[in-house]
Amino acid sequence: MKSAIYVGQGRFEIGPGDRLRPGPGEVTLEVGYVGLCGTDLHVYHGNMDHRVCPPGVIGHEMSGVITDLGDNVDGFAKGDQVVVRPLDYCGDCPACHAGHSHVCHKLKFMGIDSSGALQSFWTVKARTLHKLPASIDLRRGALVEPLAVACHDVARARVQAGERVVVLGGGPIGQLIALVAKARGAEVLISEPTAVRRQYAADAGFAAFDPTTGDLAAHVTEWTEGKGADVVFEVAGVQATVTAMTDIAATRGRICMVAIHSSKPQVDLFRFFWRELELVGARVYEAVDFDAAIELIASGAVDVDALITSVRPIDEIQKAFEAMDSADPGMKTLLECSH
Repeated sequence: MKSAIYVGQGRFEIGPGDRLRPGPGEVTLEVGYVGLCGTDLHVYHGNMDHRVCPPGVIGHEMSGVITDLGDNVDGFAKGDQVVVRPLDYCGDCPACHAGHSHVCHKLKFMGIDSSGALQSFWTVKARTLHKLPASIDLRRGALVEPLAVACHDVARARVQAGERVVVLGGGPIGQLIALVAKARGAEVLISEPTAVRRQYAADAGFAAFDPTTGDLAAHVTEWTEGKGADVVFEVAGVQATVTAMTDIAATRGRICMVAIHSSKPQVDLFRFFWRELELVGARVYEAVDFDAAIELIASGAVDVDALITSVRPIDEIQKAFEAMDSADPGMKTLLECSH
């Protein structure tokens, strides 16, 4: 048994893992794969030490197999392949009472605020589980969580077939948003400064634009035949894309804020008034978004295999983060935890 322990200052150590007995309403999972994401990179940079409290185990994009069940667990059995919806909510705040536990006022994110998946065995509440069908292996299952993010974003933005959608930021979440929007029948353009990610977008069948070498607003105007984008997703989390989102949206267009900003951005509210724009926030996901993500993968409507650019053993976690932090981060890195 192993665990990858974040000890602070950009360093991980491989240590012995624990196999905790599940209590009532809990299950123990043998972790298959864990995907690394931008949030994990923030941890690596030391920006979330106040929440992770090193030494600690992170990781939340995962797939695994149930090995043990506690009392009062229904609907699951040993050997089931599952993914975890890593949200620990209170159940007693106004958001939870309204049915919006994903934005619980006391929300704790598993793998940040509590022990995460980068270990051989992980004990979690059964209420967080979603079962994988036999058609989805554990490798692809590790992409369910980020795809659920994209499903939530696209649902919040109410994307419809035939609409023109612009995604500002072509990292893994931006690409997944584009794939979900395409599955809904939308036409998608991705604005991304990194050549490798633009090429991925083009290979996936999307229009791709480099905002550092041209006028994005003029390009979108031409691409939409003068109308502007029906829907804009701000996924990059920088001031330049916040400025661009209002410039490129059509009259009564919808703008969905997906990225987390490190400081308060300046937003052109006059443009919202003048063009009657809508601004909607999208935070993590709900249970229905996991169900939608699983169905999209199982049906073949979304190909997540193409997003996986690196698979490493858990022992190489330090190298994995160093590669993610380089000039060529790839798209999605998976760590194999059980072998």
